[in-house]
Amino acid sequence: MRRATDRVQLLARGTEVPPDISSLLPDDWAEQASTSERRTATISCIIPAYNEEGTIADVLTSLLAQTRLPDVIHVIINNTDDDTPEIARSFEGPHERTVKGELFRTVVHVHDIGENPDKKVGALNVGFYLSRGFDYILGVDGDTTLDRRCVEWLEKEMVTDPRIGGLSAIYSFDKTKLSGAMSRFLVSGQRAQFAGFNMDNLVRGRNMAVLGGQCSLFSVRALETVMYRHHQSAPWVRDSEVEDSKLSLQIKDAGFNTKISARARAFVGPMTNLRALHGQQVKWNFGGIDLLWPGQRGDNKGQPLHPNLRLRWYENIAMLFNISTRMAFVLLLAAALSIDAFVFNPVWLIPPVVATLLNLRIAASMHDKSASDIFYALLVAPAELYMWIRMGHFVSAWVQFLARVEKDNWAAQAAAERGRGSAYVMPALCAVATFLVLIFAWSQQSISVQSAILSIGWPVLYLVTVLQTLFMIKKLVRRQRGFSV
Repeated sequence: MRRATDRVQLLARGTEVPPDISSLLPDDWAEQASTSERRTATISCIIPAYNEEGTIADVLTSLLAQTRLPDVIHVIINNTDDDTPEIARSFEGPHERTVKGELFRTVVHVHDIGENPDKKVGALNVGFYLSRGFDYILGVDGDTTLDRRCVEWLEKEMVTDPRIGGLSAIYSFDKTKLSGAMSRFLVSGQRAQFAGFNMDNLVRGRNMAVLGGQCSLFSVRALETVMYRHHQSAPWVRDSEVEDSKLSLQIKDAGFNTKISARARAFVGPMTNLRALHGQQVKWNFGGIDLLWPGQRGDNKGQPLHPNLRLRWYENIAMLFNISTRMAFVLLLAAALSIDAFVFNPVWLIPPVVATLLNLRIAASMHDKSASDIFYALLVAPAELYMWIRMGHFVSAWVQFLARVEKDNWAAQAAAERGRGSAYVMPALCAVATFLVLIFAWSQQSISVQSAILSIGWPVLYLVTVLQTLFMIKKLVRRQRGFSV
């Protein structure tokens, strides 16, 4: 599939070729070098689709509008009972478009594999075998639309560095089609959450811990190396709640880099209600915990200190601090007010001010920022409320993990997105029950005991809050190196 040798590519870029190998160059190297701008890689795009009738047309439209069309597009439909197959087949067949004088051709194929116990993982692996012989595989979710230059930028970054085994686009959410205050609030929170995550990866040498399945370009050579090293029949495996995270670890272990693109962008399908958001976030958190915890996966002994997992450890520790400080402040404040022992100190305004400035900087770094993103950060209350929602997801995932609850989080998320299930209310109910028990226990103590608890609790909270604020200040003043998310 490759149309030029590595040496010709070096010459085309003006790289000097050592004399002892110049005789190995083909006779027509000058002609090939003059066409260095032509594409030399082939890309197969695979789209796993499960009940995507509302989004699959937009996904295929965005792919066919790319400045660099994939060479082939495979829509892999699985376990679907809506009109996704019929809508996707309306795009089936050859397509072509000319961009800056270069003609691109592609063919859209639709494969309905019916009932598939491996679900998305099974669909991805079917797509992989359909893509053997290509240089790269572009994985795109059935609800993800691409910026018109996304594929072009991904390819350019991949072909210039053969050490990259996988390259993720910068993810955000399209808020133009939203309606209702709740959906706008939740999507604003998700945009801020993803923006912070993306920026953390970009400033860390663009090293990407997770090559998200939403839109990532994979080297077929890297995927085949993973299969060989881990004795797998396919790149993606089902023994992790987050198949993309595990594959990212394996690609890194195989000696390749996992990176986030500096320019390619994609828009992910957002969760627009609390039920769906809970299902998605608990699955992500649970899968991440499973990868962090040593000895959990049957295929190896676990890699809790793997380089790709450092950011996940940081996220979990940071969330633990967020839960501890917020719960402690609410409880201590209520306890102090109950015995008229609360004295306001302006120092307590520093942490929320720093947090607001940090949220504003994240919003300002967004490539497609709008007034709603700025107001979300500036008003303080929306960002704080969304943090409490995320805390509920975090606690739910850890409880499920530590309790060894056997639960299909894939099915739970799918049911939540269809409006089923009530697990999303459990964190709030548990928090209320906890507060009621603690209030009752507090009321049974003598005034001397209550005073002692306050005299110890407030200084401890001061110390933890100071440490947390220093970490926020560090992120606030760090260089972003011109990146936007």
